[in-house]
Amino acid sequence: MRVLITGATGLVGSEIVKHYHKNNINVNYLTTKTAKLESIPNYRGFLWNPFKNEIDKKCFEGVDTIIHLVGASISKRWTNSYKELILQSRLQSTELLLNTLKTNTHTVKQIISASAIGIYPSSLTNYYTEKEGKQSDSFLGEVVKKWEATVEAFKSLDLLVSKVRIGLVLSSKGGALPEIVKPIKYGVGAAFGSGEQWQSWIHIKDLAKLFVFIHENKLEGIYNGVAPNPETNQELTALAAKVIKKPLLLPNIPKFAMRMLLGEMHILLYESQRVSANKIENEGFKFEFYKLQKALEDLL
Repeated sequence: MRVLITGATGLVGSEIVKHYHKNNINVNYLTTKTAKLESIPNYRGFLWNPFKNEIDKKCFEGVDTIIHLVGASISKRWTNSYKELILQSRLQSTELLLNTLKTNTHTVKQIISASAIGIYPSSLTNYYTEKEGKQSDSFLGEVVKKWEATVEAFKSLDLLVSKVRIGLVLSSKGGALPEIVKPIKYGVGAAFGSGEQWQSWIHIKDLAKLFVFIHENKLEGIYNGVAPNPETNQELTALAAKVIKKPLLLPNIPKFAMRMLLGEMHILLYESQRVSANKIENEGFKFEFYKLQKALEDLL
């Protein structure tokens, strides 16, 4: 068995690769950088450039499943040009994979694409399942809607199509957690706004296992990539401080302050999505990290 992963060298991708290798499954991966190419039996790199519509078609040889993770980070300042990059990096990479499979013989039977819980409207009271009909009218909501629609086109090739709506990924190696902890370590940590906004989080190990579980069980459709117990921003901040044994001394940070500092991307800190993990659990997936404190203790 061989899988093809886009974004394999990123935070989530590298954890998925590690999990596949533990299970003796071979990985092909796509990269835009020659320096990141490797060619060993269980880990083979291939070049592509979605913006130039270029791809090494050998990447599909022997592959039965594509794990599609690639997309420009949403954690850089949202200028108009960067917002376009966030969108197009997702759409053009997906379209390149789709069009290449359309015009070439291949063995691919399933695509599992990353998505995001940003598609759900911000709410302090709603509890969102994958059946939710309402969609956020925010920039991120629009990105996810267009991204998921592009992924859906793989059904025209008779592929199983799966989408994982990822929440706040907790890792000690990057992403949000080191940025949350840094000010706490220096005594200037604080929750954002009211602190009541929900953070639907997931430990990176569980997220990697979730992608592999969907692959191994040939599941299709949308699955929320979140742990079973979301917490508020206030509780997340307090638990992080507790685990690293630092006090929280400052008042919560008001929304206008972060809007001035970060511009439109400040919504990442203040939007609230309480999201259910019931669907993937009902399929038999077992989370290692159900509770936020246990996850933080493992990572910090």
